[in-house]
Amino acid sequence: MKKFVALLLALVMALSLVACGDKTDDSSNNNGSNTADVPQVDSSEYALKTQITSTDKITIRIAEDASEIHPSHIALVNCFKEPLEAASNGNITVEIYPNGMLGSLTENVNSMQMGDLEMAYLNDSILSGFIPEFAVIGLPYLFTSVDAVHNAMNGAFGEEMSSRLQDQLGIVNLGWCDVGFRNITNSKKPITCVDDLKGMKIRTMTNDLHVAYFQYLGALPTPMAFNELYTAMQQGTVDGQENPTAMIWNNNIYEVQKYMTVSEHIWTSTALCVAENFLESLPQDYQDAIREAGANTTALQAEMITEQNDSLLSNIEAAVEVTTLSDEAKAEFQQKAKESVWVTAADLYGQDLIDLADSFNN
Repeated sequence: MKKFVALLLALVMALSLVACGDKTDDSSNNNGSNTADVPQVDSSEYALKTQITSTDKITIRIAEDASEIHPSHIALVNCFKEPLEAASNGNITVEIYPNGMLGSLTENVNSMQMGDLEMAYLNDSILSGFIPEFAVIGLPYLFTSVDAVHNAMNGAFGEEMSSRLQDQLGIVNLGWCDVGFRNITNSKKPITCVDDLKGMKIRTMTNDLHVAYFQYLGALPTPMAFNELYTAMQQGTVDGQENPTAMIWNNNIYEVQKYMTVSEHIWTSTALCVAENFLESLPQDYQDAIREAGANTTALQAEMITEQNDSLLSNIEAAVEVTTLSDEAKAEFQQKAKESVWVTAADLYGQDLIDLADSFNN
């Protein structure tokens, strides 16, 4: 065990935890092209309570890598753009740039720091490239339920991460959005316990802790760009992969897989961010309105993502055999994480931060 942890620690310290070339990273909001029904939202239901009396003319540009039909974009339009423009009598203009139109997420961070961009959706994987402790959010089995995630991210753990974001990057988090739990698919057999993964070639993201975890489970992790995955599964280069439910459905992964396991082994969050210098340059009523609109946006987005994942799982069940891990099996998977990559993460980022997140599982 000590030898494993020492080797893994050396590997993680030698390499970047998450590839900065985030255009091939599948942990973002962009859920593909096979679209589900687009939710219909009435923006009037999210009219702001904050009274705006200032008349300064400002423009807020928001970068996102989500598509126009993704819940992140829909929530942004109906809870942020339209309510802010209405409450300010048009003095606030909100311009949303979806589909990575303003560059990669890494470029968005840099633009916000230089004052060239006001806002962006930024996921924890990308932020870990700037603040390494953000990698803790994606630690395997750090969270064991959606409720635990929401309580943690909207509680002391999320506040701690937001404080680090503001202190180290000068970026204010208006609220946490969901990408969701990652689940496993494969073409070989149902996965009901750890032993079922042994010898199975599983595509993972280019994330050292994720790779090390699947190795510890006995699988053969194969990092590759997401845009190469479908062909790799068709040709048998890999036996399976792991992604959020919406990614599995919207990218037609079920077409080249036979089995899906609701493993919920890794969570991804996204922060709705605003540049601190920009926010603090505004009149106080504008600041208050932006914070209120941000809170409404992230709350609706999380609600829509949960509903979408539930409905899409039903669609997938009609195409492949779906297995949900039992509580006992999930506990086994989590224990494997705790005795391997959790130890490494504690050495890198601190045991206190992991314990704080883990406390919300109780």
